[in-house]
Amino acid sequence: MMFPTSSINPTQLDAVCLFSGVDHVVRAEALRSADWTRVDAGRQVFEQGGSADALYVLAVGRIKVTQGTAAGQEVLLNYVGPNEVFGCVAVCSDDSYPATATAVVDSWSLRWRRQDMAKLVADHPVIALNAVRYLARRLAETQMRLCELQTERVERRIAHNIVRLISQAGRNHPEGIDVDFPVSRQDVAEMAGTTLYTASRILSGWQQRGLVELGRQRVTVVDPLAIEEIAEDAAKRASPFGQTYKVARRSADPLCAG
Repeated sequence: MMFPTSSINPTQLDAVCLFSGVDHVVRAEALRSADWTRVDAGRQVFEQGGSADALYVLAVGRIKVTQGTAAGQEVLLNYVGPNEVFGCVAVCSDDSYPATATAVVDSWSLRWRRQDMAKLVADHPVIALNAVRYLARRLAETQMRLCELQTERVERRIAHNIVRLISQAGRNHPEGIDVDFPVSRQDVAEMAGTTLYTASRILSGWQQRGLVELGRQRVTVVDPLAIEEIAEDAAKRASPFGQTYKVARRSADPLCAG
């Protein structure tokens, strides 16, 4: 993977929520205090329980965030795409990371050590406010997923997560909309809070009905409206797929997409 330094400049931090409302001079200052870190596919950026000593902004690639339970199970919390922040706890406390971040594909991230980010926050409080807003949004998303886990049947939960995946990382494919990074049936099961057997049975049923096409760590949605109807009450909710198709067809620099 090409080293991305040549493609970055302070204006590209406009797309990063942490630097929203921060002027060009401050963004340039922020970049000077950051360094690049590359993580190969399958490698960890940081581990659950490790000291939260840095904050990251993904530039190129894809990161999955997982959390282990006391029973030894692994829960897939979310995927991180380009321009998204992860490891944000390093801004808010000197605690440990509550989850593990692992590269799904070869990835490059900008990294700020805790002491460097602490100085930026002290000098420019808007960055701290942006971090709080980001964490509040993540909390709201987590609460929504918890509600789904407690109240919805498994097939609907899986459909919700497929909708999220193609909304965030969909791209055109001859057969439909492809998720643009490797996703296994185990990943789908973890996102939906179910077993691999159950997720495989539901996905195979959808494939037989012509709704999806499955490959090795690949999910292609052939009939997105049908998946939406499973996920949502179509009579009550407007279809999000007009926007999804726009996202899927957009071609942009990896650092600016997201």
